[in-house]
Amino acid sequence: MRLLTIALVLAILPLAGCAPNPVTGQSDFVMMSESQEIALGRQYNEEVIGKQYQVYESKVLQDYVNRVGQKLAKNSHRPNLQYHFAVLDSPEINAFALPGGYVYVTRGIMAYLNSEAELAAVVGHEIGHVTSRHGVRQQSAAQAANIGLAVASIFVPELGTDIGQNLANILGGALLSGYGREHELEADRLGAQYLARSDYDPQAIIKVLGVLKNQELKDAELAKQEGREPRRYSGLFSTHPDNDTRLKQVVGEADKLAPASPFEGRSEFLAAIDGLVFNDNTDQGVVRNNRFYHGELGIALQLPETWQVHNQPEALVAVSPGGEAMLQMKMDQKPRGTPVEYARRLVGSSANIQRLDLDGLPAATFELPNVMGGVIYHNKSAYILQAQAKTRGGLNAHRNQIFDTVRSFHAITAAERKLVKPLGIRIITARQGDTYARLAQNSPLGKSAESYLRLINAQYPGGELQAGQRVKIID
Repeated sequence: MRLLTIALVLAILPLAGCAPNPVTGQSDFVMMSESQEIALGRQYNEEVIGKQYQVYESKVLQDYVNRVGQKLAKNSHRPNLQYHFAVLDSPEINAFALPGGYVYVTRGIMAYLNSEAELAAVVGHEIGHVTSRHGVRQQSAAQAANIGLAVASIFVPELGTDIGQNLANILGGALLSGYGREHELEADRLGAQYLARSDYDPQAIIKVLGVLKNQELKDAELAKQEGREPRRYSGLFSTHPDNDTRLKQVVGEADKLAPASPFEGRSEFLAAIDGLVFNDNTDQGVVRNNRFYHGELGIALQLPETWQVHNQPEALVAVSPGGEAMLQMKMDQKPRGTPVEYARRLVGSSANIQRLDLDGLPAATFELPNVMGGVIYHNKSAYILQAQAKTRGGLNAHRNQIFDTVRSFHAITAAERKLVKPLGIRIITARQGDTYARLAQNSPLGKSAESYLRLINAQYPGGELQAGQRVKIID
């Protein structure tokens, strides 16, 4: 084992390249130039836009976010880099950056922010990842570990064994350690500096963290009511605890750079998001209480009530409460043969395949120990509902729910078409006597409307309206 360790380390060391960090000026371990970094970001951007996400169709909002982003970028450690900012048409509460200056925020997170300063905090944090080349450093470490293993295995054949692979995973993990919490704190520190240099209050970062933590608390409350596991986001600030002393320290360092009267931009921000789609958009169908409706495709179905549903561009995905099973629906616009023949090609002749008629729609179900679902034909397209589990037999407990979902598939009705419209944010002025309870009475958000309204207006869990206050509602 000692020999394997030495061989792998010696193989990695000659690969190490160093370049000055744009922020600190110190040498970093990297394996790509700035031009390669930009090319890599451009390549990944093509994957993000179109394949994973769509750009939100609002020129006003895109221009607004770009103006805020470019203002921060000019005050960053890499002002000459060409930055690209985009709002993604996704209800996810997230923001992220790619190497080379590509920064994205989702409309999902925009709904929970309440000022331009808070938007700048989100964007500034992501710019901090770019200026410190966090993505480049992480990829370089991973690449070095993989190449080092390949080179070392030539001289030490044992590295090709399971023991050698496990050792490589350990050493690769050691190389990548520190690229989580420490990098997030560094991005916070830099983001706070860029906020201060751009006439915003760096403490806006702390406000955003509070908003995201409240969102988690709210979902934990809903999860308890719905009998499911809470949804955990893995993006912005996810490594920070609720009361983060180190975060407050690194943000506080930028206070001395802040202007005496920082710009909040609440009115400007609320004007920019007036009309913003909330939760699902209609071009990808909508999910209401785990029922899926797609007006353009003309279909509808009921997903298991307690499962987490993710309406993605490439597929509709539902995950069981414990995360041990996943059901996804995809579409094939040029299916061949009958549904039974399609299912046989999909899962093999050893599967239990049954012909099914769904109110005139030809269909088939299929079942194997670890794969089950159905194929339904509608308007010359095939819809494939396929469930899989992490372990053999993991679908057994969910068998009835999975086949109930398949059998629920039907052509959308006229009444259901009326539901295929996105919810939207509207900005109003609170009048004397207005309360969140009163505004929630006619809200399409249902029984959780009151707490949701408090949440998106940064007054969760017990805040109340004041007359004259500009407030977000959902209609």
